[in-house]
Amino acid sequence: MKKILLALSLLISGTLTYGQSCCEEATAACHETKDQAKGLAPDPMQLMASTKEFQAMHVEPLPFTFVSKAGGEMIKMDAPDGKAANGFFIKAKNPSNKYLLVYQEWWGLNDYVKQEAEKYYNELDGKVNVLALDMYDGNVATTREDAGKYMSQAKPERLESIMKAGINYGGPKAEFASIGWCFGGMLSLKSALLEGSQAVGCVMYYGRPEQDIDKLKTLKTDVIGFFGKKDKGIPPTVVEQFEKNMKMAGKKIEVKMYDADHAFANPSNPIYDEAATKDAFQHSSEYLKKKLL
Repeated sequence: MKKILLALSLLISGTLTYGQSCCEEATAACHETKDQAKGLAPDPMQLMASTKEFQAMHVEPLPFTFVSKAGGEMIKMDAPDGKAANGFFIKAKNPSNKYLLVYQEWWGLNDYVKQEAEKYYNELDGKVNVLALDMYDGNVATTREDAGKYMSQAKPERLESIMKAGINYGGPKAEFASIGWCFGGMLSLKSALLEGSQAVGCVMYYGRPEQDIDKLKTLKTDVIGFFGKKDKGIPPTVVEQFEKNMKMAGKKIEVKMYDADHAFANPSNPIYDEAATKDAFQHSSEYLKKKLL
């Protein structure tokens, strides 16, 4: 009897220890799942931003100043939450209801993002309005620590309000495609979901994708994504699951996987992959031309 009680005691003790360990590791995920159901919690990628491992994947950008040659300028827009939103806007040469919404990396709306916005504007022959949204309300990080803080502390309700500000700026007759890198890759897909029937295209660069099949079923556009095989933050297994979930949701997705690391398309990154960047830019440009021209 004593042996049975001892064994039972050890079993209970081990179970409690294991349960405590699992709970400690999964606390954030548990809270995230419960809060996300309420629409309150940060996206999993935002939670990653506060970790040293994720921050170490991003080398701080080199100083860079961009001057628009296409008339790009900062604008303010009304947002549903009552607080004005900011964006870098390049107006189409002629009146157009076609819009490309551009979503920043985790650094913020810096001059690198503005430069990319203008590159796509030129690729689209100036026939499409290009709007790069400022998701940090004027904050731009130059250090990994600040970038991690801005990204992890960004309130989901505010992020959604800023995205809706951009969509509302285009108006009810607008057609939207979206593009983003890293944090912006995640936001690009979220934007496409918010755009509803006005969405015509979605480009993701190494952003953590939405994996909720029910949400993906509401998507009204296909998706093209560019990812790195060496990416530890958004590993191939995550991308493969996204492809499966999109298929289960009845949605079309095309994935380009490169032998590259996270943020391979950022020219200020020492692990910048010129060949992968060139190929991804060509494919994304062709995709956007089909969708918007």
